[in-house]
Amino acid sequence: MQGQQPQWWQTRWFVVAMVIASTIPLWYPTIPPLVDLPGHMGRYRVQLDRGAHPWLSEWYDFNWSLIGNLGIDLLIEPLAPIFGLELAVKLIVMAIPALTVSGLLWIAREVNGRIPATALFALPLAYSYPFQFGFVNFALSMALALNLFGLWLRLARLGKLQLRAILFVPLSCALWVCHTFGWGVLGVLAFSAEMIRQHDLRKDGRGGHWLESWLRAGIGCLPLALPMVLMVLWRSGEHVTGQTADWFRWRAKTNWVLMVLRDRWMAFDIVSVTILFVILLKGIRDERIEYSRNLLLSAAFLAAVFVLLPRIVFGSAYADMRLAPFVIAIALLALRPRRGLSIRGAATLAALGLAFFLVRLAGTTASYAIYANDYNRQFAALDHLPEGARLVTFVGRRCVDDWTYSRLEHIPAIALERKLAYANDQWSMAGAQLLTARYVAAGGFAHDPSELVTDRKCRGEWWRPIGNALAHVPRDAFDYIWLVHPPAYDPALTHGLTPIWRDGASVLYRIDDRRPPVDTSTVPYGFPPRLKGVSSAR
Repeated sequence: MQGQQPQWWQTRWFVVAMVIASTIPLWYPTIPPLVDLPGHMGRYRVQLDRGAHPWLSEWYDFNWSLIGNLGIDLLIEPLAPIFGLELAVKLIVMAIPALTVSGLLWIAREVNGRIPATALFALPLAYSYPFQFGFVNFALSMALALNLFGLWLRLARLGKLQLRAILFVPLSCALWVCHTFGWGVLGVLAFSAEMIRQHDLRKDGRGGHWLESWLRAGIGCLPLALPMVLMVLWRSGEHVTGQTADWFRWRAKTNWVLMVLRDRWMAFDIVSVTILFVILLKGIRDERIEYSRNLLLSAAFLAAVFVLLPRIVFGSAYADMRLAPFVIAIALLALRPRRGLSIRGAATLAALGLAFFLVRLAGTTASYAIYANDYNRQFAALDHLPEGARLVTFVGRRCVDDWTYSRLEHIPAIALERKLAYANDQWSMAGAQLLTARYVAAGGFAHDPSELVTDRKCRGEWWRPIGNALAHVPRDAFDYIWLVHPPAYDPALTHGLTPIWRDGASVLYRIDDRRPPVDTSTVPYGFPPRLKGVSSAR
């Protein structure tokens, strides 16, 4: 089918163009509008502070330790002094979709000899839901894992197995330090590929049956095993916390699959996912399309891991959700045209795949521009905030899981990053993060998820209703209250607060009266307070 000369989608210039194009949605936003990313940026600021501002040490405890979640935290160290923190973060985040695209195309080429036209349909998954959620260390590790798997396949194809064994001892350790998940996925991919390679050696009289191939594959993957020691040391630490729970939630797992391209417009995202499944179905029903045994086994192994993973691993939520896009991506890469498909037919398929990628890129670019403009409107409040302010922030959200996230959930951390102000959105879990909140005076408003407020008590969530938050916030511990798109609340709850900035419903208050606006002694947690002489607004 391919002929002697590579087709336009198989050339190096095309790969370079796709890698560059994948970064376009991130060109405009100053801060990539990913849900959790601002929260991480607050931690980076404390990390880089090096004790220059003593109040940060009073609020937060930051200690370096060897954990499997340090990708961007380490890269920030050399890059932030050169580019500044915000630009350094932006450049690293831009590299994630670029590396994801290069890794996907590299794997497709190594397995199939040339990049099959169907591989282009996998490229939009560079902006999958886990990336949109801001799991940046995870996303970086997965992008690196894809490229390392391409290298693993290439060295095997060239017969440089000894060199591969030597290289992947340090490479696997570095990947584990970036994020444990990437290392685990690389192990699954490498094992499945090595198993197929060992089995195929039977054709030369050197291979064995599947059981023997399984054992030989395990031996071949031993260079990837050293991080197991690091994992044991990490998880057996004295102050490590975090549970592993919430197994086999089938409805949630089904939703994760449907939401692999979730961003802003539900119909657009669902139709896009449907297209991916139509392409996968062609590999079963279309005689001109087949599945690579190598990558099909890899996809099957990843799918099994997805099914078996619980929602929470070591205290980190959405563990199974993170894997769903990569199961689909590897399955799409496993597709390839049979010899019966003409060059013209392959070119048409490639053109459709490219069009699909570009349409998704255009949608993501527009979506990110809208998010970025909302960010900029809210950031205007920071111009009215002094450096080192004791700030508590309440960001409004709904009990319903709306398809379109506001991406403002961790905007308090930008006040920490830009103004060295207190941010009550930082995650505080020993052993999972380098930073923990230590501001005792803040009480239950010290860390995540105290920044999230709703119009009512949400079932199964720790979010406070807005009335409860404004009534119970310890005013002695803070000097400012920042409300970001809050639900409706009774104005009586802002008694003693002076607005110093406002944009729509968002407002920045200075606390002038330390007394609580209501008697909170009889107000149970999680329910709106009864105001003195005033009816509660829900």
